[in-house]
Amino acid sequence: MAVPSHGDLFSSGQTPFAQMQNWLDRQHWNRGGQSQPGLLLLLLACIPIGYLLSVLAFKWTVVLFLLLIGFPLMVLCMFNLTFSLGMLLFVAVLVVFGAKYTSAPIGTLLDLLILVSALGVLLRQIKERDWRFAAYPLSYMILAWLYYNLMQVLNPWAESRLAWLFTVRSVAIQQAVFFIGAYALRDNRKGLFNLLKFIVLIAGIGAIYGLKQQFLGFSAAETNWMMADRERYQLYFQWGMMRIPSFCYDPTTFGILMACFALFCGALVAGPLRLGQRIVLSILGLLALWAMAYSGTRTAYVLIPAGAFFYGAMYFSKRVLLVGTVLGILGAGFVLKSSSNGVIYRIQSAFRPTKDDSMNLRLENQKKIQPFIQSHPFGGGLGSCGVWGKRFNPDSPLSSFPHDSSFVRMAVELGWIGLILYTLMHYVVLRTGLYYFIRCRDPFIKSVYAGITTWCFMLAVACYAQEAILQLPTNVIYNIFLAMLVSLKNFDPAFQEKPA
Repeated sequence: MAVPSHGDLFSSGQTPFAQMQNWLDRQHWNRGGQSQPGLLLLLLACIPIGYLLSVLAFKWTVVLFLLLIGFPLMVLCMFNLTFSLGMLLFVAVLVVFGAKYTSAPIGTLLDLLILVSALGVLLRQIKERDWRFAAYPLSYMILAWLYYNLMQVLNPWAESRLAWLFTVRSVAIQQAVFFIGAYALRDNRKGLFNLLKFIVLIAGIGAIYGLKQQFLGFSAAETNWMMADRERYQLYFQWGMMRIPSFCYDPTTFGILMACFALFCGALVAGPLRLGQRIVLSILGLLALWAMAYSGTRTAYVLIPAGAFFYGAMYFSKRVLLVGTVLGILGAGFVLKSSSNGVIYRIQSAFRPTKDDSMNLRLENQKKIQPFIQSHPFGGGLGSCGVWGKRFNPDSPLSSFPHDSSFVRMAVELGWIGLILYTLMHYVVLRTGLYYFIRCRDPFIKSVYAGITTWCFMLAVACYAQEAILQLPTNVIYNIFLAMLVSLKNFDPAFQEKPA
């Protein structure tokens, strides 16, 4: 199935716009920018723009400059969906990192990119009318989840429609990235693996920057941001040490991201890669584990053995079992060893839940909220808990409820019906990954399936203790990975839809 180029969207060839666009292609773009008419047009366009930038006030100069850069990028995102997915990843990191430096609503940029990219898919479907890219059980499950969340605006127990509006973006709307990715990557092997490399690059830079924060310190802006809020500072400074967040909004999100990335690197290293690639991925995986340790995220520490066990069960070979047994014994010895080091002691405490006061408190809170969940099948409405609950429903008892877990939050806000749907979605995600992992024959594609499925499993486990998937940039990475789950098998010529 051929992917239409940006020119195919104007393929009538009869309109003045189409003729102008084709002429510009011939004169400039298709000649590598070397044609004289094309260069002359660009130079003539620069004269009035340069004049405006020189005479306008500074704030309007910035606005005009952003429009000059942003508008072409938006157009490119509409017509080049693989590029759009890369931009979504970049902006997802930029939003959470930039939130520490500005109070501007830069999060809307991500929503705009999703809207523009979705519009690009719909424009193509006007001509193609081929929805096979979304004809998967996973697609139907995500559609059901989207529909249920959108219908929550009618929830009779919801106390604020504004809270729903602000919350539905992260809980449901951002899952439109899955459909954008499923369409863009369905027959674009190069684009898929370039995105995979970009995710590795982003996570690797995140690990390095986190270690920079640990050993060279935070920047002045980051320090001021942490100190500006008492609760935020208490989240960062624990057990006599500063927890590092790298470019993430909080150390918890960063620690979980590093744990998943470390095992993902391990899964790729076990595949048929060149020696140089294995060395690079091994170094990045070790750096991720190192940075994860300084994040102080106990959930991340538990995810490592859980993910390793899941990965070993997928292959179930003698070599994997032997390596897993050796590592398990070493890990057990590490946990049991006494230590006065704050980082090591915090890691050890993650494997002693009965002595963890915070875990016991969470279990007590879950018991207290169970009667409410049982009596409200549709929940208290999206945004009734957490930040948006405190902002829009400050007098509601739900606004001060410490839900902590994604599963608990879904049960409180969306009811036990929503909790069932959310659990089923995790099941369908893992089933999809395992299904294609078993039926693919290409060793490299199998290793990528193993890495992505293990990553998704670790996030599902993390959702019991944290809001692991809803935070940026994890949310965007997760949905792009879901698109890869349904696309990767298209590039294995020996793929068997059904067992022989």
